[in-house]
Order: sequence, then structure tokens, then C-alpha cells
Amino acid sequence: MKRLFAITCSFLLLFSCNNQDTPKNLLSEDKMVSVLADIHLTEGIASAMPVSYDSSQVLYTLLEKDVFVKHQVSDSLFTESMRYYLQYPDLMDEIYARVVDTLVVWETAPMSEENN
Repeated sequence: MKRLFAITCSFLLLFSCNNQDTPKNLLSEDKMVSVLADIHLTEGIASAMPVSYDSSQVLYTLLEKDVFVKHQVSDSLFTESMRYYLQYPDLMDEIYARVVDTLVVWETAPMSEENN
């Protein structure tokens, strides 16, 4: 009986902790894919510029702010969502597989307003 009680308490504790760890305003997986794709595109643009590393980091920071404005997401909400998703490696793998697919489509498609 004590063993059953201990197992039950463990499950309750496990599920209650998981619910408390979920941020209130978590970005959806679709939104994370969109934001991450733009962030990686921005990293590529900043690193391809013929400037010093320090200058490219400053440029990246400015461009990253534009990504958050474009997606109407605060940097803190993005960071909190990223921390949450990183707790689940399988889910993060799925998100990044979609990010890579998105970037491949953008690379092969003619430039449009959608992926600017």
C-alpha cells in the first residue's frame, strides 16, 4: 500500500511540475518556426557582411530586433519560449526540422515579400 501511495504521489508531483513549468504566453510551434527561420536568415546576413566580427554582432543585434518587431514578439517572450521548448529535445528537433525546411524553400523560391 505504501508503494502504491508513493507511486501515486510521484505521478501527481510529476504532472503538477510540468504544468507549472509551462509559460503562460508560450509561442506556438508554428510561431517559433517562423521566428527561428528569420533569426537564422538574419544571422546569415550579418555574418556574410564584409565587416569585422564585432561589427557583425552589432548588426545582428539590430536585425534581430527587426525580426521580433516583424513577428510582434518580445525578445523576452521568445527567450522564455525557447527555454521551454529546449526542455523537450524531440520537440525541438521537430521545430528545427521545420525551420530547415522553411529556409530551403526560401532559398529555392524567388525572393518575395513573405520571406523578407
